[in-house]
Amino acid sequence: MKRIKKLPALIKISRPVNALMTFLSIVIASVVCTVDDFSYTKVFLAASAGALAAIGGNIINDIYDIEIDKINMPERPLAKGILSKKEAVVFYTTVNIIALSLSILAGVYSFIIVLSAEVILFFYSYILKGIILAGNISVAFLTGLAFFYGGVVVANWKYSLLPAGFAFLINLIREIIKDMQDIAGDSQQGVITLPQKYGFGFSKRIIAGLSILLVAATIFPFFLRIYKIEFLIIVMVLVNPMLIYSLKLLFDEDSTKNLKKISSIYKLSMVIGLIAIYFGK
Repeated sequence: MKRIKKLPALIKISRPVNALMTFLSIVIASVVCTVDDFSYTKVFLAASAGALAAIGGNIINDIYDIEIDKINMPERPLAKGILSKKEAVVFYTTVNIIALSLSILAGVYSFIIVLSAEVILFFYSYILKGIILAGNISVAFLTGLAFFYGGVVVANWKYSLLPAGFAFLINLIREIIKDMQDIAGDSQQGVITLPQKYGFGFSKRIIAGLSILLVAATIFPFFLRIYKIEFLIIVMVLVNPMLIYSLKLLFDEDSTKNLKKISSIYKLSMVIGLIAIYFGK
């Protein structure tokens, strides 16, 4: 009965929406990169392993962020005391072992990628997130790695490089925005981030530069005949206007509520970008 009561907390610490995003990213990348036969079993195993690795990353992040979350996100299970640190460590170890077990069934390269992701996720929480831009780049790299992983699963990794690059840029932007959101707790805990070191104004200029680069980069795949007209239409009608609107919001207001809204818009733009890639294949 006690374990059943802990279930909502375990689900919350897993961040299931983020895990689902990882799963879908790997599946869609596999579909987009498939040339010959599509192995449903292999892709499902690989995507499940990737999603579980992402869950492990969420858990270890909460473990190391207990004190920061007491300020920034006091409703988190560990910060609130609903879960103990020991329970979280056991859960973290379990999901990582299951992820590695599933990945080896999808092939040796799958195992190597999932193991590498788990190692990077651990060191991100342990030390990298405290180094200016190193943590941001690590998380963005792992998001891009999900798309690369999907290409590897279907033995066509070269075709995954473009969506991986787009995912990297969007998530690098989101990570800087999240640092702006968390500046109060990070400052109190001595975590030095880009917004804390150089201020919101400088951070906004970096985000604007990356966003403009992203908007410009979305045009080239069509003209290089990598993706069809469907890709360009979806990107130009939906994705790019969302990115431009996000920049307007960013320079309008610095409130945590506004920053959270902007981060959500960038996440949604990545989802729609995946749809554009799928239909533009």
